[in-house]
Amino acid sequence: MERQPCVYLMASRPYGTLYIGVTSDLVQRVWQHKRGLADGFTRQYGVHSLVWYEQHSTMEEAIRREKALKEWRRVWKIRLIQEANPHWRDLYPDIL
Repeated sequence: MERQPCVYLMASRPYGTLYIGVTSDLVQRVWQHKRGLADGFTRQYGVHSLVWYEQHSTMEEAIRREKALKEWRRVWKIRLIQEANPHWRDLYPDIL
């Protein structure tokens, strides 16, 4: 996957702790989360599985979407994941 603005959701396990992020390099960013290279939320709570992502044409658009998703209720985020990835499979191998 080439560099492209993306919004993504990571989970500690199915229905577990969720994290929403935005990046221009999804492969690299997920790799960093998986290896605990960045201090913070995902490292502290073991949030290492990419369960959903959405590509955007501009970084500004991706940031707007990320901010909107962060305002969503948890149940809506879970529904979003389940619609695209009902088994909560780690999508990282798919983007390599």
